[in-house]
Amino acid sequence: MPQTVLVTGGAGYIGSHAVKGLQASGYNVIVLDNLVYGHREIIEEVLQAKLIKGDISDRALLDNLFASHQIDAVMHFAAYIFVGESVENPAKYYRNNVVGTLTLLEAMVAAGIKNLVFSSTCATYGPPQQIPLTEDHPQFPISPYGMTKLMVEKMLADFDSAYGLKSVCFRYFNAAGADPSGKQGEDHNPETHLIPLVLLAALGKRSAISIFGTDYPTPDGTCIRDYIHVSDLAQAHILGVQYLLEQGESAAFNLGNGNGFSVKEVIETAKQVTGRDFKVELRDRRPGDPAVLVGSSEKAQKVLGWQPQYSSLETMIDHAWQWHQQRHC
Repeated sequence: MPQTVLVTGGAGYIGSHAVKGLQASGYNVIVLDNLVYGHREIIEEVLQAKLIKGDISDRALLDNLFASHQIDAVMHFAAYIFVGESVENPAKYYRNNVVGTLTLLEAMVAAGIKNLVFSSTCATYGPPQQIPLTEDHPQFPISPYGMTKLMVEKMLADFDSAYGLKSVCFRYFNAAGADPSGKQGEDHNPETHLIPLVLLAALGKRSAISIFGTDYPTPDGTCIRDYIHVSDLAQAHILGVQYLLEQGESAAFNLGNGNGFSVKEVIETAKQVTGRDFKVELRDRRPGDPAVLVGSSEKAQKVLGWQPQYSSLETMIDHAWQWHQQRHC
């Protein structure tokens, strides 16, 4: 009998790609999403998965869900993710990302569910002390968003010690791209990520793209970031579920490309892929932006056998471009 995975936040960008990957791997999937940012049509029409509209903070709903379904593992994506908003409204982030997750964990313990794959972030590390970042890098987040993810990681360690709840925490870098089918992609509102913003400029949906800082100590003066294809991220999460179901111990893994791409490289590659030119504006640095942010994924590759399939910047931008053309044209 197929095992069943509950995916919280499964109607969002990364979550929905994980749902597709789980289905392809033979799992039954139930999606729990409050649809504040998620997209109902992706789950019900494109993926045709079971969707329960609800919130991780609703303990009665969780208890009923766990009582009425045989859940083998939970994949947890249901978090608010905007760093700037977390600075302006930290209460929103602590209530959902921390208190909501605590409610979910308590319900899992009560129902005897012992396996959780958690969507964490490289933002738990704070300013990098060395590049590439490894899992043993000190964790000193500088935003409420990063702090909420770190607090959940600490909670998970304690829940393992006290209740035997095993977890895999994936700290990832910049998710990018779209499903190669073109039927799923990145659709945030507001959009804050560089690649979709660049593609919206290529589509004429934005008047320009801004580069914040051209005087960083990098080869072309712009910030370097680690981009990872969303389908590769999804595959790692499936490997994480398999690892836990095979009695793996709790662990944290970085997920990144291992190679950094500068802001200028992203813009120039997008111009080449799309065949379109667009206006680029040079602006001052933003406070808190490190010059280089690149992670090592050696541990995930060694322990989980994870091998990214779409590591080239051209491929990530091309897949995203196919999605954006369908979405906006």
